[in-house]
Amino acid sequence: MPKLLFGLNVDPRADRAATAFQLASLADEYGLDLVSVMDHPEQPRFLETWTLLVALAMRTERVAVLPNVASVPLRPPAMLAKAASSLAILTGGRVILGVGAGDPRVVRTYGGPELSPRESVDALEEAVQVIRSLWDTGHRTVGFEGRHYRLPGTRPGPHPPSPIPLWIGSFGPRLLRLTGRLADGWAPTNRYADPAQIARVRHHVDHGATQAGRDPQSLRRNYNVMGAIDPTAALQDGELLVGGVDHWVDALWRYHRELGFDAFVFWPVQGDELTQSRRFATEVVPRIHELASSEAAGG
Repeated sequence: MPKLLFGLNVDPRADRAATAFQLASLADEYGLDLVSVMDHPEQPRFLETWTLLVALAMRTERVAVLPNVASVPLRPPAMLAKAASSLAILTGGRVILGVGAGDPRVVRTYGGPELSPRESVDALEEAVQVIRSLWDTGHRTVGFEGRHYRLPGTRPGPHPPSPIPLWIGSFGPRLLRLTGRLADGWAPTNRYADPAQIARVRHHVDHGATQAGRDPQSLRRNYNVMGAIDPTAALQDGELLVGGVDHWVDALWRYHRELGFDAFVFWPVQGDELTQSRRFATEVVPRIHELASSEAAGG
């Protein structure tokens, strides 16, 4: 069973850049594994995601950074592959590349291609192939001829010091099956795919992996959990997770045991972000690690 991973979301708000650095430092200090940043360029108050990730990576020493997830139609996959490789070299491999098909409305607003839902999935599949090819140290040149992306004979490099995990944020059946076939990880969010929905759709990921001859359990499964750690609030366990530490521990452990998630990124949506994140790192995460250790020992 893979090690459970835990991380924090960092909102890329330009007017709260200091908070972003504080959250990343908190994750680093308390031994969390991930710091993620959403990619929503249509928000005028948001910093550009990759620029912020680089800055956060330079201010931390242990955590991996993750775009959660990068809108591929607005980021040519060859350049995205090179950017991820470059950051991996600069950080000693502390990079996970999260990608998605993008919101068509946002893509159109920012001058990206206008694609149908089916074309968006096809384009993402091509993009993943391009990225993988450029990361492959066995290739001196890479040629690719797809409908959406073309490389005439590109020399890849520099190569990352170690394989970069590639996660896909997905929910529709075709994209879920694509995730199972090609990705290293799956990254849904509870606000858009609550636990009840996850229980119904996760078989698409497993089916895609099986069709490709892969072990479905080889994929990392990250759940982005929006909510609040607040013992005074009415309990919620759906599109938001709200309640005290016990409620969070019980819920995340259930998501792990029953839904198969082995990574969790906390997105505080109520209260003070730093206080919420510190409580997650110091009160919730250690107790789940204890449960995992006890289970591994047969307790």
